[in-house]
Amino acid sequence: MDDMLAEQYASHCRSIMEMWLLAKGQARGGNLAPTAAHALIARARGAIEKISGKDSSYSIQMNEILSMHANEEYKAELLVGVIYGLEEDLRHGFLTSLTDMVHGELFSNYMDMAQYLLSEGYKDAAAVIAGSTLEEHLRQLCKKHGISLQVTSKDGTPQPKKASVMNQDLGRQIISLYDQKQVTAWLDLRNNAAHGKYDEYTKAQIDLLIGGLRDFISRHPA
Repeated sequence: MDDMLAEQYASHCRSIMEMWLLAKGQARGGNLAPTAAHALIARARGAIEKISGKDSSYSIQMNEILSMHANEEYKAELLVGVIYGLEEDLRHGFLTSLTDMVHGELFSNYMDMAQYLLSEGYKDAAAVIAGSTLEEHLRQLCKKHGISLQVTSKDGTPQPKKASVMNQDLGRQIISLYDQKQVTAWLDLRNNAAHGKYDEYTKAQIDLLIGGLRDFISRHPA
């Protein structure tokens, strides 16, 4: 997650924390009005799912809180605690992986996300996300067409197939030779991005990758 986006998310969290403090300060007899509690819960829930994704530890804790047999004010207070922890992690750079960014629900479509990042000048992040989307689509295509996702190692243990092997298998049965060669080139580009070889490709090439991958997915739906 780039620093600018992390700061935007952290600012969002702080605004919820400030809303909580303001609501507590205005509460009569120390108790929040039901509307204020509901508003805090809604904002906290939206922020947690959007920033960290529905499968994150933050969301798991949030769901546990929401399922409690407790009043809304208490739930709101606990959720603000989760928001506090999320803001701390964002501010200290602990949510740094691209996986966190991809799994967050800022975008409904990974390719839209890659295109947005590219338009904002983040070609390397866009390349990794587009490459990850390609690998997952190859995996889903193999599942759809009954192609095994595992190979047997020399010691006899099953191992997951690499994307390049899945591409070869699909090329024998499902996709054209041209598509197979194109996927090979895309995987090489993805590998360069994943291993920090950012000078090995250009923004224009990533733009072509995203457009080409959209077309490939539309012609070979999984």
